[in-house]
Amino acid sequence: MTAAVPMTDGRRRMITASIMLATIIQVLDTTIANVALPHMQGSLGAGNDQITWVLTSYIVAAAIMTLPVGYLSQRFGRRRLFLWSVAGFTITSMLCGQAGSLNEMIFWRLMQGVFGAALVPLSQATLLDTYPREQHASAMSIWGVGVMIGPILGPTLGGWLTEYYSWRWVFYINLPFGILSLIGIYLYVPEGEMRKPRFDALGFGLLALAVGALQMLLDRGEQVHWFESLEIQLYAIASVLGLYLFVVHSLTTKNPFLSPGLFRDRNYVSGLVFIFVVGIILLATMALLPSYLQQWKGYPVVTTGLVLMPRGLGVMMAMMLVGRLLRYVDGRALIFVGMLLVSLSLHFMAGFNLQVSRSALVWTGILQGMGLGLVFVPISTLAYATLPAQLRGEATALFSLSRNLGSSIGVSIVMAVLTRNLWINQQQLGERLQLSPDLLGSLPSAGELGALPVNVAQELSRQAAEIAYVNDFQLLMWINLAAIPLLFLLANPGSQADEATA
Repeated sequence: MTAAVPMTDGRRRMITASIMLATIIQVLDTTIANVALPHMQGSLGAGNDQITWVLTSYIVAAAIMTLPVGYLSQRFGRRRLFLWSVAGFTITSMLCGQAGSLNEMIFWRLMQGVFGAALVPLSQATLLDTYPREQHASAMSIWGVGVMIGPILGPTLGGWLTEYYSWRWVFYINLPFGILSLIGIYLYVPEGEMRKPRFDALGFGLLALAVGALQMLLDRGEQVHWFESLEIQLYAIASVLGLYLFVVHSLTTKNPFLSPGLFRDRNYVSGLVFIFVVGIILLATMALLPSYLQQWKGYPVVTTGLVLMPRGLGVMMAMMLVGRLLRYVDGRALIFVGMLLVSLSLHFMAGFNLQVSRSALVWTGILQGMGLGLVFVPISTLAYATLPAQLRGEATALFSLSRNLGSSIGVSIVMAVLTRNLWINQQQLGERLQLSPDLLGSLPSAGELGALPVNVAQELSRQAAEIAYVNDFQLLMWINLAAIPLLFLLANPGSQADEATA
């Protein structure tokens, strides 16, 4: 499809509902299984290192198979690819729920990632083609709600299902939504054009090697002590070498895997950078807060999910509002305000301590959610404002990949920094710790003397963790602030859109 599809408003709504159901179940599965891992570990007889492959296999497969979505949608048709992807994702979700061993689970999670990779980029491309250009902001608001809410609500829903039912329902929950999505896509989504573009197999292979090795490095690094491990060194070499050879190949071949036109569009390239930063902030924060609340504040899983839920409400409120505001306000101004709100929320979070109230957790979450919502929709709209419609299939796939890589890199950075700072803080606090002789002399029994160092060690760990989390929130704040000057790379959306339309 190269232009907006002429259709009734009712059909547009049915298309939107159908593809958004598919989008939501895919992005939910990036985080919904996290809280269920300890329960899976017991059922599947897996060790601590082995069980993480349940997450890693899905993430790596989805990252690699996002790359050829543009080619596959042109070659086989967007509707047909959508139907196969939703059907495959739903079936493999059920098979994940029925897995009886770790090997079965890893295999079906791998296949789930293969089928699910196309859902987010296809949904974005379909919405952009279904709605006319003047309604793109509203369409991206709806799409953004699904993409942003999924990772936020995933731990909440996963924790609730695991607590009151079974970890297997984390996967079974996809069945009814997958069937509804499949029916809607079959009935309402038009097929669109099909072409037979030349597939650059070497370019795909090199880029898949670079992306896959990078994902493995990020997912495995913390468990094997990063570059002290030969495994991580090999991943790093493979990723850098694959990217270098891909760039050289793309510059010297007639039909590169990624169209050069994508990188000539300044708005699109700037959008890739911004969505990368949004990915860092969104999932890095969500990776830090559950462990902070459960391990150090003693919140149960369900309470943790309820405390984090307002973050999703903030995202929804902002996205519903920003779709209307973009008709009257420069999108760059909304992005600027959103980045400031996110930075402000992280500044307040950098002042947290282990006595922080639930109300503070809630309102900082709402503030950050609103900031992310104000950034996400304008970026998702402006990135495609000047891009030719025939490049949207490739563009949406690369856009999703950039967001996912930002999320992976962000989580890896903050968890590595957290682990390092926790150890350093414990050493430094321990060196400065002095027990009062009067306090020691007042203890009447050896039993109480033996208990005191244990209590002191526990409190020392708590204080060290408090400082380590604060340091991570400060780091995320500075990363977010550093991205704000990139706004100057975005062209004036109004004039650019008018030129493209003309």
